[in-house]
Amino acid sequence: MQRLVALLAGLLFGAGLALSGMLNPMKVQNFLDLFGAWDPTLLVVMAAGLAVTFIGYRFVLSGARPLYAESFALPPTQPIDARLIVGALLFGIGWGLTGFCPGPAVASLVFGLWPSVLFVLAMMAGMLAVHVLTRRGGEAAPGMADG
Repeated sequence: MQRLVALLAGLLFGAGLALSGMLNPMKVQNFLDLFGAWDPTLLVVMAAGLAVTFIGYRFVLSGARPLYAESFALPPTQPIDARLIVGALLFGIGWGLTGFCPGPAVASLVFGLWPSVLFVLAMMAGMLAVHVLTRRGGEAAPGMADG
């Protein structure tokens, strides 16, 4: 049942991205083009996502435990460090240059377009590179959080 719920949640997320037009990387690039073909759609999608998340967290966390786990597994609060800043910068630069972020890129694979495939392959290579570079003898490299 847990996998079915995860599948349905993923399909709902992908459908929302498709319905809002977020699978089109030009939506993101036009959002960033403040003095040209500015498109506020991304702002509306982000605001809607924040509203749903705000309400959803309040609802879910009011229960004693999640439906499919023994306890909540919330991420720990971490201080802002160099790794977070560099990661955010790389994410933002990549998002601005390509118009893709991971969710829409993976969802857009259903269209089989080469930019989507190329982005996802590059994303996977980057994830592998970070994994390899942050592991030294089974431990995280100095200054790098385990992850």
